[in-house]
Amino acid sequence: MKTLMFDAPYNFYEITMILKNGGLIAIPTETVYGLAGNGFNEVAVSNIFKAKGRPSDNPLILHISSLDMLDDIVLSISDEAQKLMDAFWPGPLTLIFPATEKVPKIITAGLPTVAVRFPSHPIMRKIIENCKFPLAAPSANSSGKPSPTLAKRVMEDLSGKIDGVIDGGKCDIGIESTVVDVATLTILRPGFVTESMLQQIVPAIKNTSIFHQEKPISPGMKYTHYSPNAQVQIVQGKNYIETIKNLIEQDLSKNKYVGVLATDETLHNFANVTTLSVGSQNNLGEIASSFFEILRKFDDLGVEKIYSLSFSQEGIGEAIMNRLEKSAGYNIINC
Repeated sequence: MKTLMFDAPYNFYEITMILKNGGLIAIPTETVYGLAGNGFNEVAVSNIFKAKGRPSDNPLILHISSLDMLDDIVLSISDEAQKLMDAFWPGPLTLIFPATEKVPKIITAGLPTVAVRFPSHPIMRKIIENCKFPLAAPSANSSGKPSPTLAKRVMEDLSGKIDGVIDGGKCDIGIESTVVDVATLTILRPGFVTESMLQQIVPAIKNTSIFHQEKPISPGMKYTHYSPNAQVQIVQGKNYIETIKNLIEQDLSKNKYVGVLATDETLHNFANVTTLSVGSQNNLGEIASSFFEILRKFDDLGVEKIYSLSFSQEGIGEAIMNRLEKSAGYNIINC
């Protein structure tokens, strides 16, 4: 299969016809690039799992372009869910609702619930409007790899496996949406919409870590995600700089190609190895936006092992640390 690259001005007619005929298109969103297919077409959805190498018990999110589309996919909307929709949609928030019979079981992984998001990105919304059906769209990468925030990264993972990629430039937010189960008012995956933001609208919302459920009800709960080819190790504590330097010396003595994921403020401490900055530690939004791309740049350079400092867990920092810890397989040194 030849994978087409769609550059601006986009041929929306061709893109829409590919999706209507059961094809797969990678589309930019405000979070990361999504691998989109007709959410009501079981063959198309099955091909999403196949292209990504994604486990079949990992449910998918349906993306909509208007609230009217909920009628076909959601059985009921609670008062709390309505408040969250009013406050954060369109935007980077996914809500889990009771599903209608029309939602294919392959979308929900056999569960009675469905995850739904109303994205704000104009390209994604226009395509959904043209198709007139919801799009299933997990991140457009090989399963387990860092999510793509650039079209070229999608091509690296999925070229030859999907019909097309829309080059919409760099995704603004850079990490996936926050996921909330509206039945239990529980945050299942942290994201750009933070716990404090959610609690301002629905004070009863709680943040519970339940990553080891046998049957995940949200993407990002069960499997190791976001991992580059290099091994990632987090070093945190008062003596993290000296500890990383000592670990680097040990690795260099074994001829290992190591790197450090640093901030602008700490970059100068690691002059003898490949060191990449994710941005200023005073700008967590910048760090979130560049995090996945920096992990992929280490792979471009052939780095075998990455040492990373930890980040503040205030606000979006919680989502950054969630992605970092999962990329490292929870391999953390406290010092």
